[in-house]
Amino acid sequence: MENAVGSAARRDAGRVSAVWGKVSSRGLAAALVAATLALAAPLAPAAAGEQLDFINLQLNPWSVVAQEKGIFKEEFDKVGVKEVNLIASGAAELSGAESAGLNRGSIAIAQRMLYPATAHRANGLDAVVVWVSEASNKYRTPLLARADNNEINTIADMEGKVYGSNRIGCSYTSVFESFEAAGLPLDTRLKAGKIRYEGVENNGARNAALLSGAVDGLATHIGNNSGAALYLSGKVKIVGRTVEKGVYENGAGRVSFFAMRDFAEKYPDAVKAFLISYRRATAWIQANVDEAAQIISKGTRVPLEIAKFQIVDPSGYEFIAGDTSADNVRHAISEFQDWYIAHGDDVFTDRKLSQQDITAFVDGKFFKGGQYSIY
Repeated sequence: MENAVGSAARRDAGRVSAVWGKVSSRGLAAALVAATLALAAPLAPAAAGEQLDFINLQLNPWSVVAQEKGIFKEEFDKVGVKEVNLIASGAAELSGAESAGLNRGSIAIAQRMLYPATAHRANGLDAVVVWVSEASNKYRTPLLARADNNEINTIADMEGKVYGSNRIGCSYTSVFESFEAAGLPLDTRLKAGKIRYEGVENNGARNAALLSGAVDGLATHIGNNSGAALYLSGKVKIVGRTVEKGVYENGAGRVSFFAMRDFAEKYPDAVKAFLISYRRATAWIQANVDEAAQIISKGTRVPLEIAKFQIVDPSGYEFIAGDTSADNVRHAISEFQDWYIAHGDDVFTDRKLSQQDITAFVDGKFFKGGQYSIY
């Protein structure tokens, strides 16, 4: 097996690329299409029963460890998959482009939080959830302001200020609830709020917008590469957190893995091998922090300090236990979808999933009691 974007290219697996930039709230529909459906038509799927010889997965901290320690090889060899390619998305990619990667077949299984995964499904992506974490926590997606901005020290100080984020992601959905709880609704496509919203669809561009003063606040996962680098720079401060045990923490902000429905139907053994690998790799990382940090630093090309921070800080999201119940996950989706619609969310208002849709979206065969469950 090889850690190889080159190998993926050799296999003609395809790549997903996009140009970063700002997207205004008025351009929401265009941003959604760009993130999910605007790329070329999906690659033709293999015929049912055909052997899956290789699989392309996202390159991230836990997957580089699974590759380096031979975990992927052990688990995928059992189901006849002889090659695992780790695909680096690239810093210039639009948030949400992993959905287009699934749609084209350039990656097999994608990781995102449950709100954006559900939003991609509502926007037409024929995908299913195969694993979901337990509830999130208040440390995962804090609201940041510049350290030298003396005007903003609490959520209340954001009134009349500019908030910048991508629309289909936790940067938006986490603070949407926090701002609502503070009586300071965020702008939506449907209604002006008390906090201006500026769409910025790329991690690097969002960080730059905050540091340059183009926006006044930004919520981000400080447990990932770009968020950790921003937070550890000393140039930002935490001025707010998510609502404890609210709809974001209990549902929308859960980690999820999702795959195209066709792939999950044809290759459930490969999906199960992936989930076992994830569980094994994350357990090994927690038991071997220093060695794991070295592997992650090299494999994801970040400083050792950032690699270790992602493991030991409570903001990290790779090490949450999975929710074993498909019905629990379905209930969480229904609950947060209803809450966001009731509070003016402009995605699910237009594209609400029915209970039947939600039931089918959470693929029960990978949860407890299912034929391909790891529990």
